[in-house]
Amino acid sequence: MKTYRNLFDQIASFENLLRAARKAQLGKRFKESTALFNLNLEKELLYIHKSLLDRTYRHGAYQDFFVFDPKMRLISAAPYRDRVVHHALCNVIEPIFERSFIHDSYACRKGKGSHAAVRRYTDFARKNRYVLKCDIQKYFQSVDHAILLDMVSEKIRCPGTLWLIGSIVASRCDKSVAFYFKGDDLFTPYQRSHAIPIGNLTSQFFANVYLNGFDHFVKENLRCKYYIRYVDDFVVFDNSKEKLSGIKAELESYLGSLRPCLHRNKSRVYPVKDGVRFLGYRIFPTHRLVAKANTLAMRRRMHRYSRQYREGEISLAQVRQCIQSWIGHACHADSYRLRSRLLTGVAFQRGKAGGAPWGLVEQQP
Repeated sequence: MKTYRNLFDQIASFENLLRAARKAQLGKRFKESTALFNLNLEKELLYIHKSLLDRTYRHGAYQDFFVFDPKMRLISAAPYRDRVVHHALCNVIEPIFERSFIHDSYACRKGKGSHAAVRRYTDFARKNRYVLKCDIQKYFQSVDHAILLDMVSEKIRCPGTLWLIGSIVASRCDKSVAFYFKGDDLFTPYQRSHAIPIGNLTSQFFANVYLNGFDHFVKENLRCKYYIRYVDDFVVFDNSKEKLSGIKAELESYLGSLRPCLHRNKSRVYPVKDGVRFLGYRIFPTHRLVAKANTLAMRRRMHRYSRQYREGEISLAQVRQCIQSWIGHACHADSYRLRSRLLTGVAFQRGKAGGAPWGLVEQQP
């Protein structure tokens, strides 16, 4: 295996930090934290540059909040300065690991994404009768720090880069998730540091690195030709239900060495003809539907947007932006009638009475 040294100077260089700052501000230019950073851009970048070279850099505190999409998730937002550091690190080390990822890993990679994974799923579903669909329970919270750093150090032997990665990984630790595995005693899950925060750019990257060996095990050792993974959701296709049940046992055994667990209620074998929910869609060999939970969530959001617009909390442009985002998701399924029905069912008007309602019928489904 090829190893990489002398990466840290490249990560900490002013040119790389400037490129990282430009990436970090995409879609966030008008937020207060971004504006304040850009107001003193050169001074801020020189401060980061010096703190990295002096090894005095310390990761800031996270701002935590919950989102419901569709289930409740804890999102941890790093300070803007740290987000620039995350981009600077990924600019250099992400291409190194990208070469080792399998083709059918689709999360947070250029040229991939959820819609590409869904298209691949449809292709595989037309060639097989059954699918083993698996979900890892509390994946981000169960990522073990020591195991992750060992994986990274197999490729990266640069002391400065490993120090920076260790600082970012150690910036969040969650003791609330305790899974027991073979050989553990009563205190083992609480003695080991684990969890990477949902919301960090680095967490998305580390999530792929952590299961990269698992991907190769599935493809090369188990010889699973039809396999797709998107973060912690993965599927294996075959024409034999019994074979997939045996594969599931092998997967559980391998994951035990990494210390995450398969979700018992969400990991099972399905006939593909029944339509299986995957990445926000219910996918059949012949067509796709938007998942029911996704449709219900959008219906609730529409009524919330209507209330917020009526009370002057959001503008019509913001409403359009949110709705177009959902349309972009729904149009990858057979959803013309759904979109027409949903988008014409709510009117938008200012004030409690009067004013012309703005119907969403003008939106092109």
